[in-house]
Amino acid sequence: MAKVLAHFSITRTGDDYVLQIEDEDGETAEFVASFDQLDLITEAVEEQLDADEDDLLSVDGDEDADDPEV
Repeated sequence: MAKVLAHFSITRTGDDYVLQIEDEDGETAEFVASFDQLDLITEAVEEQLDADEDDLLSVDGDEDADDPEV
């Protein structure tokens, strides 16, 4: 079962970054990532949010089409 994200932080350490993730139970995990890896994470998050936003906007737009007052 997936855990609920409570907090995360990213700290630069030399050439790499430490990504610390904490769940709602207070358990933390740390990952070392390169700049390129963080860049890939950023791109993946942006793509997912853009797709979700497009879906939400198309649903809102469909509701407006059915509303004769709009």
